[in-house]
Amino acid sequence: MEPLPADAPAVITYEATAPRRPAQLIDDLLDRLDRVARELFPAWLPAAAGIDDPAGAGVVAVRSIALRAAREGDLFGPFLADLAERALRGSGAPGRFSPETRAAELAKVIARSFGRRRIAILTSLPPGLTPENEQALVSAARWLADNGGYGIWFAGGALDSVDNVARVRVRPASGATVPIEEPGADERTRDSPVGYPAIAGRPHPASRAEQSLEAALGSVDWAGGREWNQWYQAHPLTNPVRVDLLWRAERCVVEIDGAEHRDPERFAADRQRDVQLQLAGYAVLRFTNAQVVQHRDLVLSQLRQFLDGRRAEHRERAIHE
Repeated sequence: MEPLPADAPAVITYEATAPRRPAQLIDDLLDRLDRVARELFPAWLPAAAGIDDPAGAGVVAVRSIALRAAREGDLFGPFLADLAERALRGSGAPGRFSPETRAAELAKVIARSFGRRRIAILTSLPPGLTPENEQALVSAARWLADNGGYGIWFAGGALDSVDNVARVRVRPASGATVPIEEPGADERTRDSPVGYPAIAGRPHPASRAEQSLEAALGSVDWAGGREWNQWYQAHPLTNPVRVDLLWRAERCVVEIDGAEHRDPERFAADRQRDVQLQLAGYAVLRFTNAQVVQHRDLVLSQLRQFLDGRRAEHRERAIHE
């Protein structure tokens, strides 16, 4: 599925529970999508990118920007202003909007964050569903489709008692190995069953390791030229890969690995990616989430040492040329 075609929807993953009533799933998912939208701020409100403090005129400014953006686009101003204020303040309690309004506006906001027109929710079915659970899941899915324009895709199991859901058999593309994981996925799933991809050019909002490293890199001159979460394709016939952190001029790739990278299949796929990048002239430096968070100064020192060495090589080569 990655990279997505230009006309594809933004894809959010959701590990569903076994609800007895549709309202249970709808309320849970809307609350989690609200959190995703706040984490993605200011991707959906780029004019507010320079505002990161609610003190002073910060709140007034983001609300004003949100209302102006709503007037210029197909968005509900009061909802967008409330969401922008809560994202800036870091508060989670939503304003008093109906579930129908929340569903419709959150779909627009999240899709807009990824430069997409629509959103699809890839829902992993839990094991052991009863017919009552299945009916509740499908009813909730239809409500979300009707009220928010969501595409709802079920995966990981069969809905045995439901006969009005289209069934599609998906086969991996030729040459595919294992799915490309979302950066920071292991960190998110500890407290949230909702996942979403990174936005090119930014550390993943839900990855503590990426956020911590970027906070440090943003304060030093030697880290200039870095690019977060970029696609790289060595050749038109090879599968593109998404790298966590990239310095193109120095041909340096940094990967930040979570616990899922210890899985044998994932480990083998990582080695294959590394070889592909190395054959293209890139060095691949791998750190774990724990190393980045707990020993950030050491990671920074090692990154600087490598980048300084690459830059010195470039200068020496330029002199001899």
